[in-house]
Formats: sequence, C-alpha cells, structure tokens
Amino acid sequence: MAAEEPAVSEPAHPDRGADAAAEVAMAVLPRLTRLSSAITRGGIAERAIEAVGLSLDRPAVGVLTTLHMAGRPLRVGEIAERMHVVGPHVTRHVQGLERRGLVRRIADPNDRRASLIEPTEEGAEAANRYAVSMIGWFTEAIADWSEQDREDLGRLLARLADDVTTRLATLDERPRTED
Repeated sequence: MAAEEPAVSEPAHPDRGADAAAEVAMAVLPRLTRLSSAITRGGIAERAIEAVGLSLDRPAVGVLTTLHMAGRPLRVGEIAERMHVVGPHVTRHVQGLERRGLVRRIADPNDRRASLIEPTEEGAEAANRYAVSMIGWFTEAIADWSEQDREDLGRLLARLADDVTTRLATLDERPRTED
C-alpha cells in the first residue's frame, strides 16, 4: 500500500486582490491587443502624416515627435531610449530629417565631442500639426463618451502607462540569467 502524500494546505486568506487583478488583466489584455491591432491596421499614424502633408515615414515622424515633445535638444541615444529602439535606427532618420531641414545638430554644452538634435522651426510646426491631427482623431473616437468616462480613461491610462513603465524599468535593472 502506498503512503499517502501530505495534503497541501491552502492559505487561510488567499490574496484576493492579486486574483482580482489577474482577472481584470486577463479581460483587458485581449482588448489592448485588439486596440493596438486596430490602430496599426487602420493606419491612424499614416493617415495623420498624410493629412498634415508630411512626406515622411512613420519612424521619422516618431523621431521628430519625440524631439518636439521633449521640449529640449536630445542626444541620439536619448531619442533611441525614449523610442525604445537602437541608436543606428535613430541616426539614419535624424540624417534624413536634417536633409529636409526639419532638425539640426547643435553642440552639446556639456561635451564638445557630442552633439544634440533639436527640431527646426519648420520641424516643430510639422510635429505639432501631426500631434494635433492624432489628438483630433482620438478626440472624435470618444466624443460621445460622458465627460466622466473621458476623465476616467485619461486618469487610468496614465496610471497604467506609468505602472507598466516602472515595472519594465525594474525588470531591466535585474541581471539576466543564462539558461
């Protein structure tokens, strides 16, 4: 006769908060995926680029918008970090934007060997037109929502973005293990 295995005891008070959060995450994740897919497939960024008359590809507009939103000149590495891409990708697009007169290099006052990138007046205007077009599109999409729903969306989306970003930064700080 085989010996009985000891029973595994359940905690007296399981972490109901974690369970509830997991349930919500499981319900929200497919919707986030669907939203991302709809935005990408719908070509919202491309439509905004076209609507404002920019003859740039989406990554170049991303570089220009990142610079404009920063509100200060950035190094190529800083742009890449903010966009979550590699430096050579940004360098190629900065060069194209420079040729079009939308950005310029300036000396880094803290390191004479380095340069900073900033939008020109024309580049800042182009980035602003693009942002206004994108904001307009999303504003129209939620125009029929109540003011409270719009405020809740803004508050909760900002919180989600902050928490996900913080969690990713924490994960990036951990040493990776070799398998």
